[in-house]
Parts: sequence; structure tokens; C-alpha cells
Amino acid sequence: MIQETIVTTQNANGQVHIAPMGVHVMADGYLIMPFRPSTTLENILINKTLVINYCDDVRIFAGCLTDRRDWPVKKTEKISGYFLKNALAHQELELIRTEQDQSRPKLYCKTIHTVNHAPFSGFNRAQYSVLELAILVSRLKMLPWEKISNEIEYLKIGLEKTAGDKELKAWQWLMEKIETFRQENNHP
Repeated sequence: MIQETIVTTQNANGQVHIAPMGVHVMADGYLIMPFRPSTTLENILINKTLVINYCDDVRIFAGCLTDRRDWPVKKTEKISGYFLKNALAHQELELIRTEQDQSRPKLYCKTIHTVNHAPFSGFNRAQYSVLELAILVSRLKMLPWEKISNEIEYLKIGLEKTAGDKELKAWQWLMEKIETFRQENNHP
């Protein structure tokens, strides 16, 4: 199973990096597979730690993909790191082993500490739509334009029926990024 999360890491100077990432849930921990090049990958390899943040604010997912990464963080308890202040829960992880790959290395991690901060009330369809649009944005250079365009039209249905202010703002940021990509690549 893959969970869509926000991963926080630190570079060698202690600067926090926030990135959306699908993490593979395994019986004995997590498998993280960032594409190269990746700040998240480099930070995990340097520090051997990371934090998985469980969030229902889709603006964070959209913000990370549209250069809005200034989200408040707090110091972790068991590892050297930070978690998102508005995370519903977070897990502090340690890197156990790495399987090298030129495009997508496999990072096997185990949980050191878990904290629940607030209850999860569930996602509405607009949040789902924003998460799926965020995944499309992360793959703009990999997917055919026709697929992107068709997916956007479908995802708009859930957005229009159930969105609140946060979802509308996140959607707007992502659509601006898509529009810039469309214009730069001369797509109709």
C-alpha cells in the first residue's frame, strides 16, 4: 500500500526540506523511493532520518509543488528532525538500508516514534482531487498532455461539488503551474 504523505528532512546544515511523497507501507516499516535528483533523497542519505507527516491540509501538498514550502514546523522528540506543526500525526523514521538504483533508489526505514496530534475526520472529494492533481503536476514531464488534460476535467467534478477555501486555493496554485507548463511546451 502507498500512502500520500509529506516528508520532512534536513540537509547537512540543518535546513528543513518539506516534500510530498508516496511512501510504501510494509510489515516492518516503510519503503521510500524518491526519483533522482531529489533533495529529500540526499537529505535522508546524509542524516539517515526522516519524518512522515500525515496531513489533511492539501495546500501543503500543492504548496510544495508550486514553491510554497514555508510551513511551520516543530522539533521532533526522538530523532534530530522536524515535523509539520499542523500535521494530524507524524512518525519519526530511521534509514535501515539502501538499495541503489540510477533513477529511483530504495530506502528501507523503520519507525522510531509515532505521535498523534489531532483526529483525522476523513477526506472530501475535493481533497482527493487536489491530491491527484498534485501527483499529475509532479509528473508533468513524464505524462502525455492529453492524459493530463483528461484527468483535470475528471478531477474538477469532485472539486466543484465539495471544495472549501483551502482546496480551492490549492487547486489554483496547481493549475497555475500546469498553465505555465502548457504555455512553455506549446500544448493546446
